[in-house]
Amino acid sequence: MPVKNFLSAAVALGTLFTPITHALAQTWPEKTISIVVPTAAGGANDAIARIIGQGLSARLGQPVIIDNKSGAGGAIASEYVAKAAPDGYTIMLGYIATHGINPALQKLRYDPVTDFEAIGMIASSPTVLVVNNGVPAKNARELVQLIKSKPDTFNYASAGNGTAPHITGEMFRMSAGLDMQGIPYKGSAPAVVDTIAGNTQLMFPSMFTAYPQVKGGKLRALGIAGEKRSVVMPELPTLSEQGIANVNMSQWYAMFAPAKTPKAIVDRLNKEMNAVLNDKATEKKIEDQGAEVETGTPDQLKAFVKKEAAHWKTVITAAKIQID
Repeated sequence: MPVKNFLSAAVALGTLFTPITHALAQTWPEKTISIVVPTAAGGANDAIARIIGQGLSARLGQPVIIDNKSGAGGAIASEYVAKAAPDGYTIMLGYIATHGINPALQKLRYDPVTDFEAIGMIASSPTVLVVNNGVPAKNARELVQLIKSKPDTFNYASAGNGTAPHITGEMFRMSAGLDMQGIPYKGSAPAVVDTIAGNTQLMFPSMFTAYPQVKGGKLRALGIAGEKRSVVMPELPTLSEQGIANVNMSQWYAMFAPAKTPKAIVDRLNKEMNAVLNDKATEKKIEDQGAEVETGTPDQLKAFVKKEAAHWKTVITAAKIQID
């Protein structure tokens, strides 16, 4: 085909798709929407997705179901959504691992920026330094002094190599100049059990995981590994306030769609999701999960993801963290 004719055909094809895409956006949604969650049912990601799904269903007038696809640190679900039809019926609750940490740890078959349309931020939750009740330290400073006085006797539990609790533990170890060992478990639940039992002395779980154990008196919280205090435990100072710098791990949750999802659909999802998040009852439900509501535009989330991926690549490289 001559170049001139090829270009004319391409322009015509583009013109044809424009009204089709516009019509799709105008009639959306006409059927059930799936929110893919990259973790198993029962965790913070699942709980937050269900809260948002319930609110979106009420506002959009269509069922919203939760599709849990756990495995590979969230990479399985991410790849699935990246390859899904960009029609607004398959979206994803992404979090710090899928779009921030994984790119620095795994050879992914998806790009966290170019393979997704950012819809909007949902919430954030700080990581908490907790210790077994047998550890005598009353705050993070005392814990650092205690660990330094007894080298090779302290270890911290994590949910596995390359997970947020593991990376936070390494940041804490490097920042305070500590000699302690990380012990990886297959998930947060067994790590918490062993820390309560005293087989490990400390760990850095999410607020979702930590709060029930602290409230129940099974673990003791010594500090927030974040930039600010938590509304869930406002009396607990940050590690930075206690003189331990550069230990900042905020778990965050956001919504994404496959790349090339029509802008009108992305904007509609952002608008309706923000309306759900601005509801006081929803805000309370999310706080009950140990998280705080965060809203914003698709462009703000896209810029945030780029920044997160670059930041965690630097941290993970410096700490020489690798997954199994």
